[in-house]
Formats: sequence, C-alpha cells, structure tokens
Amino acid sequence: MSQPVPLLDLKAQYAMIRDEVRAAVDRVMESQYFILGPEVTALEDEIAAYVQCSHGVGVSSGTDALLVALMALDIQPGDEVITTPYTFFATAGCIVRLRAKPVFVDINPVTFNIDPGQIEAAITSRTRAIIPVHLYGQMADMGPIMEIAQRHNLVVIEDAAQAIGADYHGQRAGTIGLMGCFSFFPSKNLGGFGDAGMVVTNDAALADRLRLFRNHGYRPKYYNIVVGGNFRLDAIQAAVLRVKLNYLEDWTTERQRNAADYRRLFAGAGLAINAEAFTSGAPGIVLPVELPDRRHIYNQFVIRCARRDALIQHLKEHQIGTEIYYPQPMHLQECFADLGHRPGDFPASEAAAHETLALPIYSELTEEMLSTVVETIGRFRFHD
Repeated sequence: MSQPVPLLDLKAQYAMIRDEVRAAVDRVMESQYFILGPEVTALEDEIAAYVQCSHGVGVSSGTDALLVALMALDIQPGDEVITTPYTFFATAGCIVRLRAKPVFVDINPVTFNIDPGQIEAAITSRTRAIIPVHLYGQMADMGPIMEIAQRHNLVVIEDAAQAIGADYHGQRAGTIGLMGCFSFFPSKNLGGFGDAGMVVTNDAALADRLRLFRNHGYRPKYYNIVVGGNFRLDAIQAAVLRVKLNYLEDWTTERQRNAADYRRLFAGAGLAINAEAFTSGAPGIVLPVELPDRRHIYNQFVIRCARRDALIQHLKEHQIGTEIYYPQPMHLQECFADLGHRPGDFPASEAAAHETLALPIYSELTEEMLSTVVETIGRFRFHD
C-alpha cells in the first residue's frame, strides 16, 4: 500500500517553527497580558503592512470579522446584502444574525467566485452591500464588482478568509473594498492555534469604529456608546500568528509549486481535461484555473469529477485525505428555508457542490506524496 497523504498536516508545519512559537507563547505568559495588548497591536500593524493596507483590527475569528464589519456599517433588519451561495456558512450567517437578508448571486463555474454579470439584476432599493468571497485563494473579479457598487452607492466587504496574500491586478485581497475580512482558523495558510481573525481597511474612522464594536461598544471602559460584542483577539493567538507571518510567503510559494506539480503530473498521466470535455462526460478531472491577472495562494486545490463521491471513497481506501468545500450551497440550507429558494435556482453553485473535492496542497507535501495522489487517482474508474 502507498504511503498515507493527509489533507493537511499541521504537525509537520509546527515541527519547523516549534522553538520560535514556544518562545512567543512564553513571552505572553511572562507578560500575563492575554486580551488585546501589545502583541495584538503589533500583529495588526504587521498584517496591515503585509496586505498593503492602512489599518488592521484583530478580532476573535473570521466569522466575527464579517459580523463586526456589518455591525460597523449599521446594517439593519430588512437590509439586503448580496453575496454568493457557494461559500462557508459564516458569509450568509452573519447577515442573517443582524436580521438582514442575504441575496444570492450564482458563481462563475470556472473560478467558483461570484459572477459579476449577475449582480446588477439582484440589486433593489433595500440593497446596502456586496460581499464577494475570494474562494480557495483566488480573488473574485473585483473590477466590475467595484464599478457596480459605485454606480449604486453600495459598500463592498471582501470575504478574504481564504485569500491572505492573494491579489488582483497587483492589489492585495481585502484592500479593494471598504473592508476586508480574514480568518486565521488553524487550517488557513496563516493559521493560529485556535480561532482568530482580522478586519482591514484604509478608512481611519471606520477602523476606530470597528475597535469600538469589538469591545462591547464602550469608551471609556464601562461607558457604552453602542451595543457591540466580545470580538477581542487573544494575545497568545497574535503571538503565534506573528511567528507564522514571517514564513507565509515561503509557504505560499511552496503551495504554488505543489499546484504546478499537480498540473504537470495530471497532464502527464492523461487525467486533466478542460471544462468543455468534462461537461460531455469524458473521463478525468478538471483542474483549478489560475487566471493570469491574479495571484492564487491555493488555500485549497479543488478539482471537479463527475463521479466525485466514488472518487472520494477510492481515495479514502488508499489513505488520501480529501474534503468537500462545500456539499450544500447556502440557498438550500435548512436554516435559510424562509428565503424561499429551491433546487435549480443557482445551478452553477449546485453543480459545484456535487462535483468538487479538495486535494492535499499544504507546503510540506513531498514530490513522492504528490505523485502518490496522482497515481491513486489514475487507478480510479471514471465510468461505472
């Protein structure tokens, strides 16, 4: 049997930076300053510099980054926010938590990101904002999105949870819209030792408002200006992330190298097919497309396969890790049934939910492990 290849191996990453991380955590322990404080401020400055933005506001998770961004905009019950149905739950969930309405727009089937050509038809008098999601590490088509937003006086919040370091025409993810929201969940390219997140913006007054909302809305302490929440970032998470941030560019380069190696190996094995051939049922897989005007940071390496579920079982039997991102689009989630959507409403998102799976792409993969993944897929029966 070939060697196991997990979907992600955080232990391998930790082994490389163990001493630095422990020293950073010890620094926090010695200070006994666990909530916000100098470690968080330093991380905010370093992330802002990395993404080429003026202000960073550390928060407790990527979910809370989206939530506090919407709260800072004073999104009200009945307001509408346009976004994609093909995303992690938090994107739509945070809208609904404020009793606003998520208005879904289908995806581009090649990039899996929101299709700008369908956005304008979804705008009504109640629309307040657009949340494009930069899925899998490649940015949405921000040029036309921003043009539409400006024409209709809408705010754009970038859900960049999977895209730190990605760019679009030279501009970093999170910096094109009014705000950008990042997640530092452990599985992300830049992951903490638990939940953590950040909102970035070039607007100083908005950054101040975000800081107000993340800490119960009081200023000074115990004197509340607004009803905020407890969205504070822990100092230990900030210290760990500061260590990891120094390695992020190297890790991104290695993920990009792995993606290139996958392409070479799949092409050499005759397994890679284009989207047109895929729709006609040809055996093989569709590889992720990396657009020429964008920097893809490969948070995930997502392929399409007509017999996706059978392929997952085949890979599982050979100890190859996979994951489905995401098996159920937002418009078909039970908790959003009151929105009134039905199967078929967003066909590109529904097709992606039935046909895609993520393969291992993390930076510590070896050439042998990549070859194992490709060779194992090569032994799969693409026809019943």
